[in-house]
Amino acid sequence: MPEDVKNKLEEEGLMEKYKVRPPYQQNDYIGWITRAKRPETREKRLKQMIDELYSGNAYMGMKYNGK
Repeated sequence: MPEDVKNKLEEEGLMEKYKVRPPYQQNDYIGWITRAKRPETREKRLKQMIDELYSGNAYMGMKYNGK
């Protein structure tokens, strides 16, 4: 996990919510964020992941019914 993503998850208190997501979702989020070519895009994607973890009912812009 990239250091900036790890730091943001810890800063927001969302590391546990991230870790309870299925491994494929964790991998999708990290891959999607790190493939961004522009810093603005990377920040936007990181923010979306954070927002989705806060809400708990979305994954990559789709409805998600977690455990």
